[in-house]
Amino acid sequence: MFALRPRAVLIALVTILMSSSLGLRAEDKDCLACHGQAGMTKQAPDGKEISLFVDAKKFGTSIHGGNGCVSCHADVDLASHPGNPVKPAACVSCHEKADASYNASHHASAKRAGNTKAASCGDCHGKHDIVPMNDPASPLLRSKVATTCGSCHSQQLKDYQASSHGAAMEKGVHEAPTCTDCHGEHIITGLKAQVGSTASSGVCARCHGDARFNAKFNMADNRISSFLQSYHGMAAKLGDKSAANCASCHGAHKILPSSNPESQINAANLVQTCGKCHPGAGENFITGRIHTDYRNTATLGDKINHWVRNIYIILIVLTVVAMGGHNLLDWFKKVRRLYRDPNRTVIRMKLSQRIQHACFALSFIILALTGFALKYPDSWVGAIFGANEAVRRFVHRSAAVVMMGASAYHILYVAFTKEGRKVLVDIFPRPQDLFDGLKNLGHLFNNSRPKPKFGRFSYAEKVEYWSLVWGTAVMAVTGLLIWFKLFFTQWMPRWVVDVATTIHLFEAILATLAIIAWHLYFVIFDPEIYPVSLTFLDGRTTPEHYEHEHGLDEHPEVVEPKASARTEEHE
Repeated sequence: MFALRPRAVLIALVTILMSSSLGLRAEDKDCLACHGQAGMTKQAPDGKEISLFVDAKKFGTSIHGGNGCVSCHADVDLASHPGNPVKPAACVSCHEKADASYNASHHASAKRAGNTKAASCGDCHGKHDIVPMNDPASPLLRSKVATTCGSCHSQQLKDYQASSHGAAMEKGVHEAPTCTDCHGEHIITGLKAQVGSTASSGVCARCHGDARFNAKFNMADNRISSFLQSYHGMAAKLGDKSAANCASCHGAHKILPSSNPESQINAANLVQTCGKCHPGAGENFITGRIHTDYRNTATLGDKINHWVRNIYIILIVLTVVAMGGHNLLDWFKKVRRLYRDPNRTVIRMKLSQRIQHACFALSFIILALTGFALKYPDSWVGAIFGANEAVRRFVHRSAAVVMMGASAYHILYVAFTKEGRKVLVDIFPRPQDLFDGLKNLGHLFNNSRPKPKFGRFSYAEKVEYWSLVWGTAVMAVTGLLIWFKLFFTQWMPRWVVDVATTIHLFEAILATLAIIAWHLYFVIFDPEIYPVSLTFLDGRTTPEHYEHEHGLDEHPEVVEPKASARTEEHE
């Protein structure tokens, strides 16, 4: 039953006149004729009395004032109303994305589980008096968010107001975090179940991992990185859900500096704080560093740890340099002996071919390093150029010009020289290559099957050559589109350049991995070649190796041993 106070008719007339001055629509005036009365109530099924009053002035000046009542209460039947009850406003009809986020939230999950007190849109934004979030009257004004959330979460509000964050917000510090900074806005998330690394890097790091934020408020710049380097941080990154995160030690809402007696990380409280995870922790246990920071030399233990670390770094460098230098000298001696082997008399690559190979190899390596330095600036590749984009860009484009120039020369070489045309004929794919590949796979799986013989170029070398041709063409075309995008976008849509950028990146990844997995095996890691094939230097190989790999080539070019070649005694 609806209850109306006396003089309802008079109040209704006043409400209608007020709504006319606010510019409300005719159907809204009809609604407000009843709902504009302050005493209008309804009894809920549980016996609780619910107010159905709508303040016409507040509604008229709200965000939804121009929408009309039925735009939100779409199920109302004016012919039968007020006999049939009206469902709560359907915000999803206009706010689809916000509704989808809310449905994934902690609040929505609680509501679906039967918690009728779980917050919904109107509990946070208001109902008929919704105003923009930057309006001082909005319950979601940044300085009021905690109070709004605290209407349900009273203890959390009390803890927050007592914390460093709440104190900063009270002082008007705009950067001070409030509830939604940690828990999200519509997709309100509970943080208790999150893994330590997620809670730290995904929540606390938004502020404490930001260099500008730390500099502005004179805070340590390595709180996040030093945590992630600690045992807790590393265990959390490996997925240990029991590993401590920031809130485990500092608290979740009542976060206080260590100087505050109520802080969980105050010296007097550390035994209790650490004891939550480490039962039996004593005074000596709590003196250890939780944040791994080798720069800190405040205590005797810090100083000893600092110097032990530095001594070990020096020891590691000296050991690696000494051992590596020893083995590098040994490697060079053996490579020199291999280079001077008088049996290397078969010419595999002519001087012109070796120069082309050198241009392609060097430009490819430089392009890979400079390209991945841009894509992965925080990696060791990015550090090569000292975060100098101008230098990286110049080197990358210079190497691209070299590769495209070498490609143009190679086209002329195979088209207009006898030697080049012979290379093109010999390396051109044939159906037999497919059969050779299948036969060789059979040999690799079953050693009893004979290894097939190949001509001047095996199927593996042909695959690599034509992959290089394809990859170079793709990288050149896409690279030019990216380089001269202002020119090309004068007569083609910008998305073409965006697609070219994607192709350029993934073709580079494909080419680099192919070189590592395919080419480097055949010229370095093949046990019959190791430590390295020296053909790229002087173009030579031994007759035995050539016969083994290219037995069907009946006319290999054989020359006299080098004048400097001599047999050295094998150690």
